[in-house]
Amino acid sequence: MSALRPSPITPTVDFERDGVQHGFLRLPYSRDDSAWGSVMIPVCVVRNGKGSTALLTGGNHGDEYEGPLALYELARTLDPKNVSGTVIIVPAMNYPAFRAGTRTSPIDNGNMNRSFPGRSDGTVTQKIADYFQRELLPRGDIVFDFHSGGKTLDFVPFCAAHTLQDKAQEAKAFAAVEAFSAPFSMRMTEIDAVGMYDTAAEEMGKVFVTTELGGGGTSRAETVRIARRGILNVLRHAGIVDGAVEKSRTQWLDMPSGDCFAFAEDDGMIETMVDLGEPVEDGQVVARIHPVGRTGQAPREIRARMSGLLAARHFPGLVKAGDCVSVMAMAVR
Repeated sequence: MSALRPSPITPTVDFERDGVQHGFLRLPYSRDDSAWGSVMIPVCVVRNGKGSTALLTGGNHGDEYEGPLALYELARTLDPKNVSGTVIIVPAMNYPAFRAGTRTSPIDNGNMNRSFPGRSDGTVTQKIADYFQRELLPRGDIVFDFHSGGKTLDFVPFCAAHTLQDKAQEAKAFAAVEAFSAPFSMRMTEIDAVGMYDTAAEEMGKVFVTTELGGGGTSRAETVRIARRGILNVLRHAGIVDGAVEKSRTQWLDMPSGDCFAFAEDDGMIETMVDLGEPVEDGQVVARIHPVGRTGQAPREIRARMSGLLAARHFPGLVKAGDCVSVMAMAVR
């Protein structure tokens, strides 16, 4: 059984050593072009004595770039003299997907954020998930995982945490969200939580925080600034990095139910009828899907099932049946 086998991943850094270390999580991967090859996942550890540990990740999905941009920069610039405790930085968690610029791994089609708790004797993606589950997540007191919309979604820039049964754990997570100070702060409900990194961290009792910062398979100057400023705010809030939190105004949002989500039932060309951040009324048309196989056919209307604002939308111009078309959220305060 997987749980009885050690992880095949070997870190080239010492998580207990003070100072700054740049190294790799080395995963053996035998393949046609490298019989004794490895997947080399970059990792940085910044440690200064005892204290809390922050585990920071980006590239959980390989086509989301604000996290890697913020974390490669943080790894390069964070001075251990300003740290009390430990910061573990993995800028590109699903490194094969990140190098390919794809949501899932080109090696095994693995979606890292649906692969937990992983398997030490599984696929490459499962092995990486297993290492985080057994070796890295237990070290973290606060776990921060950057996301954005990738190639298929676009979001208003928000920081988020989940509603939890443990209200003390939930309160700590939402306090960290507030410290991040994104333009929007989200109380989030997942539609597909099985196998998620989020779930693995929360089930261990960790303070877990995430983001959705734009999308479209690229980044913007604004969203990268939000990511870089926000992660320092969270580390300061946690008492791991010196300095005061630089707060700015945030609009709190809530995703209370499955009514937030709308899905395409037809293939076609999508026409967005509402722009990101704009208010929407229950029943309002938020998108139209135009048939493209022949002329003369009317578009299918997609209507909101609740009032709020448009928090996310499908990004490419063409849509397939089953694709998420829009996400609504309610302003709460």
